[in-house]
Amino acid sequence: MPVLRLRFRLVSDTIGLMTATILSGKAMAKEIEAELAEQVADFVQNNGVAPCLAAVLVGEDPASAVYVKNKRLACERMGLESRLHKLPVEATEEELLGLVAQLNADDGVHGILVQLPLPRQIRSAKILDAVHPLKDVDCFHPENVGLLTQGRPRFLPCTPHGCLQILHRHKIDVAGKHAVVVGRSEIVGKPIATLLAAKDSHLGPKVCNATVTIAHSRTSDLPAITRQADILIAAIGQPKFITAAMVKPGAVVIDVGINRLPEGLCGDVDYETVKENASAITPGPGGVGPLTIVMLLHNTLQAARGLEN
Repeated sequence: MPVLRLRFRLVSDTIGLMTATILSGKAMAKEIEAELAEQVADFVQNNGVAPCLAAVLVGEDPASAVYVKNKRLACERMGLESRLHKLPVEATEEELLGLVAQLNADDGVHGILVQLPLPRQIRSAKILDAVHPLKDVDCFHPENVGLLTQGRPRFLPCTPHGCLQILHRHKIDVAGKHAVVVGRSEIVGKPIATLLAAKDSHLGPKVCNATVTIAHSRTSDLPAITRQADILIAAIGQPKFITAAMVKPGAVVIDVGINRLPEGLCGDVDYETVKENASAITPGPGGVGPLTIVMLLHNTLQAARGLEN
């Protein structure tokens, strides 16, 4: 994508002291949305039905409500059907399991999203394990996680897939590089490490085949580890945790974190200082976040395409 790369380089060159290429996810998300919209239209024409994503929201958490709304709007833009199922915050685990069972059995639903976090009386793992693996478009089910670790994924987890798209579309080679992932969550840290270390990828061998180190809050001398990274992925869930002193000059830095501070949203990377040290960096917010929803709808289309097989 040489045009994309030129655009982002021009942006970085026009902002004062900024030396890093800015890996914006917003423009990229729009580009992938357009690609998906064409694929969805073709699917609808061939099958007479739109791919359908069913979202389940329990309670009234404001951030979750906004996230689900954004997913619905994205479905509208790309031609997918969106359904929302809301349960009160006092809903029981049995009630939610019953709803998931109904959605599993509904042939009109291709993807199921259970919005996290769930109220404390409900065990998240119990619910996520109940989603049918063929409709698990978040890639949380143990069967899908197992397929991912074996190098034959059914779906790619959405945020890690967004990271790969950023690397791929900016032509940043990963193969042979040392990638350090800070964070070991089941949603981001572990799966992105698996994808970067894989032998191959649907995007080609250049976005995998890395030597990968997983670091975390109990890593001894963490800055010494992060300074070894050619590609640094921050997914630790702490605002502005990664500072310039923790980044090797010329490294590529991808910030997955979204944190809410009194002055606004920020990532896990101290963006203003690290951008002077890195060769390329995602802003926070506006980096990986916009791609997460797009990758979710990509998975929903993939789930619907099971009808064609």
